[in-house]
Amino acid sequence: MPIVAQSTETTDWVSRFADEVIEESERRAPGKPVVVASGLSPSGPIHLGNLREVMTPHLVADEVRRRGHQVRHLISWDDYDRYRKVPAGVAGIDESWAEHIGKPLTSVPAPKGSPHPNWAEHFKAAMIESLAQLGVEFDGISQTQQYTSGAYREQILHAMRHRNDIDAILAQYRTKKAPKKQQKPVDAAELEAEEGSGAASEDDGSSGSAGYFPYKPYCGDCGKDLTTVTSYDDDSTELAYTCTACGFAETVRLSEFNRGKLVWKVDWPMRWAYEGVIFEPSGVDHSSPGSSFQVGGQIVGIFGGQQPIGPMYAFVGISGMAKMSSSRGGVPTPADALKIMEPQLLRWLYARRKPNQSFKIAFDQEIQRLYDEWDKLAAKVADGSALPGDVAAYTRAVGTAAGELPKTPRPLPYRTLASVADITAGHEDQALRILSELDPEQPLASLDEVRPRYDRAEAWINTHVPADQRTIVRDEPDVDLLKSLDEASQQSLRLLLDGLADHWSLDGLTHLVYGVPKVQAGFAADATPKELPPEIKTAQRTFFALLYHLLVGRDTGPRLPTLLLAVGQERVRRLLGE
Repeated sequence: MPIVAQSTETTDWVSRFADEVIEESERRAPGKPVVVASGLSPSGPIHLGNLREVMTPHLVADEVRRRGHQVRHLISWDDYDRYRKVPAGVAGIDESWAEHIGKPLTSVPAPKGSPHPNWAEHFKAAMIESLAQLGVEFDGISQTQQYTSGAYREQILHAMRHRNDIDAILAQYRTKKAPKKQQKPVDAAELEAEEGSGAASEDDGSSGSAGYFPYKPYCGDCGKDLTTVTSYDDDSTELAYTCTACGFAETVRLSEFNRGKLVWKVDWPMRWAYEGVIFEPSGVDHSSPGSSFQVGGQIVGIFGGQQPIGPMYAFVGISGMAKMSSSRGGVPTPADALKIMEPQLLRWLYARRKPNQSFKIAFDQEIQRLYDEWDKLAAKVADGSALPGDVAAYTRAVGTAAGELPKTPRPLPYRTLASVADITAGHEDQALRILSELDPEQPLASLDEVRPRYDRAEAWINTHVPADQRTIVRDEPDVDLLKSLDEASQQSLRLLLDGLADHWSLDGLTHLVYGVPKVQAGFAADATPKELPPEIKTAQRTFFALLYHLLVGRDTGPRLPTLLLAVGQERVRRLLGE
């Protein structure tokens, strides 16, 4: 059954696309599995912007499966594309790797120390592992294997026979000015992600004195695609080419030759027809007027196919990107995100926004707010108060048609887990002690109850929080500060210390630390904000700053109730001057 009823105002974007895809599939290929597709180029680290290329059709495919239809989600690995440039930030790679530019990605050595046989397999492996964690079911297709096995032989020969028709279509756009960008990147650091694989701007084929040819051989000597077709005979399929890189020239029979590929703007629509693709989204670089998706919609007819349904998807930005780029030299990958957040949260970020809406993935303090929002949504779904669209996004995030993803048995707040991981600095026995005291009525028996969320929060603290923002509890009391306190400040500390024993739990300490300034001002500790004058908030901030200074020597830090539990009653009393 679909997650959300069809054809209603509350239907989410995934269900709407599923409706269209099922209807179109039944029209084009009745009785056959629905085919959706993604394309990824393993030319370097496959980043979180590229993940939208996969998650958009995945979510639609999964909804179609939920409705009882057979679906194939194809991921076409564009590993027979040329190696275009030396990417920044890849370990062990320097400008000497420029010697491989022009070779197929599967003919470029893997980065130093990699267990994989070539460049493409190295970067594919990381993405495949991330997709498994995300619950993405797909059929992977290596374009190197397809081309070198001769699987596309008839399509290549067909394209060469119809090269004048293809050229005429492409000619409509060659003289037009380059279209303006339809959308600005989410942030400056996303400029790198905007480039994509580079295929969008690839040459659309050679058109010299010998005419136009939509096919480019890889050189038989140097292995690069810096070749020019000089002649072709349709009857014999004899093709002659020369290599501008090394001067090599040869004549081959295209009916037997498997070392080359169709140019991108012909290759993509050829595959739509070959695979019978019904749904495939495309990025901004492929969707602007005159670019690959629009041109492909005309060229696909030459191969007897139809253009897929496919939305343009917007950029995915990164919160905290500038800091990350300076150290890594690249845009974060799904693997980077999955080190600091659970798969459910990452799926939710893609599911809750329409493809044409941009959003950011947090690697900075914002991740704590995102987790708070996620936990509030989970509570609303559980009690039945969530809106239908939010329920749909949540349900798609926590599982697929195959079942729920593995989850944290006891999902304590991420910000609390991060604070505990920060304060305990890897000491699991201390972390367990603190977490077991959060709720004395239901004490935690093992850290396994809060895993994997605890591990993700610990990884975030260790890799994305600067050293000067980490929490280091004082070894000794700040005697000078304690001596300088006025009577009101001293009274606030006495009120806190007097209530520690009776309030030693997360909720109890929260009530206590917020209540002390209220009591000092003559109000009840449980008085609500509506019952209090505005200056109480100022008094609370002043009191909190005093506690942070006495405990960690800074104006701010982890949430005070968590910090107090972490420090422990005895040490708190000593540091506060008792």
